[in-house]
Amino acid sequence: MGSVAMDSDYGVPRELSALQKARALYRPDLPPCLQGTTVKVEYGDAAIAADVAGAHVISHAFPHTYGQPLAHFLRKTAAVPDATVITEHPVVRVGVVFSGRQSPGGHNVIWGLHDAIKAHNANSKLIGFLGGTDGLFAQKTLEISDEVLSSYKNQGGYDLLGRTRDQIRTTEQVNAAMTACQALKLDALVIIGGVTSNTDAAQLAETFAESKCSTKVVGVPVTLNGDLKNQFVETTVGFDTICKVNSQLISNVCTDALSAEKYYYFVRLMGRKASHVALECALQSHPNMVILGEEVAASKLTIFDITKQICDAVQARAEKDKNHGVVLIPEGLVESIPELYALLQEIHGLHDKGVSVENISSHLSPWASALFEFLPPFIRKQIETEKLLAQLVEAEMNKRLKEGTYKGKKFNAICHFFGYQARGALPSKFDCDYAYVLGHVCYHILAAGLNGYMATVTNLRSPVNKWKCVHDDRKAMVTRTSCQSNWEACCSHGELLRQNSSSFLMEDIYRNPGPLQFEGPGGETKPISLCVEDRDYMGRIKQLQEYLEKVKSIVKPGCSQDVLKAALSAMASVTEMLTIMSSPSFSGQATI
Repeated sequence: MGSVAMDSDYGVPRELSALQKARALYRPDLPPCLQGTTVKVEYGDAAIAADVAGAHVISHAFPHTYGQPLAHFLRKTAAVPDATVITEHPVVRVGVVFSGRQSPGGHNVIWGLHDAIKAHNANSKLIGFLGGTDGLFAQKTLEISDEVLSSYKNQGGYDLLGRTRDQIRTTEQVNAAMTACQALKLDALVIIGGVTSNTDAAQLAETFAESKCSTKVVGVPVTLNGDLKNQFVETTVGFDTICKVNSQLISNVCTDALSAEKYYYFVRLMGRKASHVALECALQSHPNMVILGEEVAASKLTIFDITKQICDAVQARAEKDKNHGVVLIPEGLVESIPELYALLQEIHGLHDKGVSVENISSHLSPWASALFEFLPPFIRKQIETEKLLAQLVEAEMNKRLKEGTYKGKKFNAICHFFGYQARGALPSKFDCDYAYVLGHVCYHILAAGLNGYMATVTNLRSPVNKWKCVHDDRKAMVTRTSCQSNWEACCSHGELLRQNSSSFLMEDIYRNPGPLQFEGPGGETKPISLCVEDRDYMGRIKQLQEYLEKVKSIVKPGCSQDVLKAALSAMASVTEMLTIMSSPSFSGQATI
């Protein structure tokens, strides 16, 4: 077995403040289906791939793990005759690893998993890999105990175990992971991470199954970007905390802008390709503008189009004697602007060939070279989108000022990047509860003998006692590009923003949600995007099944001709419509 390096700080008890000590005493509740020592699971139909067009390819790429049935965990007293009841819980050895960027709440996943393992068999062991996937490959481990966890419960960071490399992808890495699991005699490996980590976990589960490795692989959706989102994953652990922390910072900036009345703040937020953090923060803090990468990509806007939009907004506000404002920008906006993304691709290709920064321009294609030379010198080495937009807007407003088309005051911009400040934040109560429950779900998946599944909880906008634990093999989840599939899931709160965009722009109705609270008026709040969506996907599936059963009970041999004709007509129409909607050509027509 691997061992902890002597100079390692992993798992060392933290020195906690009075606030942290109070937080450590809080114990999250569990939904009824996870309470007790009996695991009761109902198996449903196999889920189809989110990308209908790619289902055939996926099924061939994952022949051992694709198409597994939905698993729905039930409370012990649930009257479901076909459910499987698991009462025997032998000793198990479970490994857990942090993969990807740290996200608030990750420690509670480990806490929940530890509590579930020990509750079902006190002799079972939870083994943490130190230093992320590198620690997995090197078999560096730490046995998780309640004593080790004591100062990490309901706390931020990933420092209990740490993390390094973000992937388990190459043949060498996959083989090293399998060797570690076999050497440590692991019954399961739990991988905590986002889109990339769970995609890698799906492949790892398939490889393990193909190689007849007995270790089961379970994924947990933990990522601050909120970009792992679909009909089974309503939100990710950490997203609520990140948005609340950033929303307070944005609100402080809004108040400062309103007070000084002479600055425009350009604030870049974390988000990579997805704009979920920017959108949620806009709904919470009401800045004057937010540029959403998905809408930029859908409208095929250029950097000049975006600059003009902001400049026109600045001019409209100046006509109302408002010479200040706040603009939110997602981190990955640059990848949504076609010409900038193409330029970056060329630059990255030249970097890979060893071309120095000084000689980049001469090796670029003519159009890319012209754009590169147009960019301000400080931007050429690293494109910081908020600074680029601020400079372009300032140049345009100064031009309009000279031409006399702009009557406002001289444009002044201040730029911020709010990202790393929130990654180690104390998690919100919602993220603490959610992560702890997911940890318990991981054990239930293992107890049911399932491989290649993701731990998920639905109906999250309701109280914990109404949360549902329905699980699908992840190939039906992590198959489409995160921007497309996740943005389609955001239509309702994207529409909410559009409805209020004009008042946000002109009326300065800034909103300050205040600092992140564990108790009090802000303690029970959840992401606005979660609350406005009708996300009870499995609840609607069940409702449909009830309708179908009712039709079957009505339309039986002996029913009237009129009832039979009506049923046939209705079913023919519904079947035709659903067949068209399920076709690959229709799924490709989805718009934002």
